[in-house]
Amino acid sequence: MSKPSQLTVALPPQLDAFVRERVASGRFGTASDVVQEGLRLLEGREQEREAALADLRREINVGLEQARSGQLRDGETVFAELERESSSQ
Repeated sequence: MSKPSQLTVALPPQLDAFVRERVASGRFGTASDVVQEGLRLLEGREQEREAALADLRREINVGLEQARSGQLRDGETVFAELERESSSQ
């Protein structure tokens, strides 16, 4: 494993207290451990967000391709079908 780099950050009092409380609770050994876990969680959330955006872009492209090939339905027809389905249930 490579040697970790050192970075100095300034935290507002609320986050400083939060970090210190996590260390004092024994859940984390050091403030660095708390920050590293927070960054791992943020990284995971960002990866999920990027994956969701990629899925959305794919779906948009499918819709655009369907529109280009004439596979369209007007809104009034779709809503009328939904109303019929809803009333039959």
